[in-house]
Amino acid sequence: MKKFDFDVAVIGGGSGGYAAARTAVSAGLKTVVIEGGEEVGGLCILRGCMPTKALLYAAEVKHLAEHAETWGVRAGRVRFDFAKVMARKNLMIKDFADFRAQQLNAGKFKFIRANASFLDAHTVKLANGQKLTAKYFVIATGSRVAPSPLPQLDEVGYITSDDAVALKRLPKSLIILGGGAIACEFAQFFQRFGVKVTLIQRSENLLKEFDADAGTEVAKVFRREGMTVFTGTKLVGAQRKGKMKTVVFEQNGKTVSVAAEEILFALGRVPNTAALALENVGVKTDHGRIVTNARMQTSAPHIFAAGDCCGPHEIVHIAIQQGETAVQNIVKPKSPRRMDYRLLISVVFTEPQVATVGLTEKEAAARGIKFLTASYPFNDHGKSLIMEAKDGFVKLLANPKTGEILGGSCVGPVGGELIHEIVTAMAKRMTVQELAVTPHYHPTLAEIWTYPAEELAEQIKLA
Repeated sequence: MKKFDFDVAVIGGGSGGYAAARTAVSAGLKTVVIEGGEEVGGLCILRGCMPTKALLYAAEVKHLAEHAETWGVRAGRVRFDFAKVMARKNLMIKDFADFRAQQLNAGKFKFIRANASFLDAHTVKLANGQKLTAKYFVIATGSRVAPSPLPQLDEVGYITSDDAVALKRLPKSLIILGGGAIACEFAQFFQRFGVKVTLIQRSENLLKEFDADAGTEVAKVFRREGMTVFTGTKLVGAQRKGKMKTVVFEQNGKTVSVAAEEILFALGRVPNTAALALENVGVKTDHGRIVTNARMQTSAPHIFAAGDCCGPHEIVHIAIQQGETAVQNIVKPKSPRRMDYRLLISVVFTEPQVATVGLTEKEAAARGIKFLTASYPFNDHGKSLIMEAKDGFVKLLANPKTGEILGGSCVGPVGGELIHEIVTAMAKRMTVQELAVTPHYHPTLAEIWTYPAEELAEQIKLA
């Protein structure tokens, strides 16, 4: 038996990598974590979930203060100090990152700060010149900002989501390229802090991963708040004139030009795998994304992957589950654990928030799954009327024969919180009949779920 330096080497110290290392150590495996990033913590802590949500919440507080008259409260002219907004965010992120660094340096496993690339099946070379061997590997290198689709954009210059969370000052005007979660969250943040925002989306709807009604509702609110939104576009060029940057695109057969002080490129991220030399170990990739099976195992049986570098969903709690699943399958290969995305949750922290679990109408139709659906609007619901949170709706999908809940969507106030009622219901494979008779306190936002549940229960009862 060949002797290796480590039982498990984890490449990447973000959420997925740390979860894998923690699980490996708990199983008694000699473990090393190799992290090559300039900072420690991973995307979620440093430039993703936590900083963006801190900024969005600040924008929401400002927005509520500006509209306090709605509830008979006179707040006066609302002002803000952008430096303080960013300073609070920075302090929070430092606390989170420091704690992750503390966890990584606690001595439970060896922690090495260096980039790594594969030399052969069991050996990696580190940027510091060292080599180390391991019996098993878990790759958790995350993602990076996608390259721009236009050479002219590179010449004109733009900021990315990584830059946007670290701005020292607000631009007066901003063009945002993209209409996904990242683009929409930043668009509303900047708009609510007084930036003149133009959002340009390639697809016909914002948030194209969701049902069209979700994107339509968000676009309606964006426009009401003063944002300019273009959908169904094709980028054709970019140029710079003095201090202004111009983006040229086609829409409905017409050429449109929009100018702003800055451009935010928010057309997604790509797997951060290019420097790993995966070709040296036979790990298959698809456009840079590491291909894995449901056990998180790559085409090289002793190499596993977790998180954004393999997908299929770039969500932090999924990355953690994948990291844990990978190591469980290293420890107990004869009783494998498989990833199950039946309860996949997605949340966009705009206002209204957009949240889904399980199947959307779009996905169910694409997969040929039969369903019944019912929805109910927040503009006819007691608690949301009290809150003046009238935008959006909740929607349920159910099996037309059994009534089992197949999916839920919430576009509305604190949708990211409300969706967890349906997550719990689906985890226990509840039916709409059972949800409809589950007691809900009045007046609460949560009781809105009972209305589509009652409607579906009635339909299925008559079927």
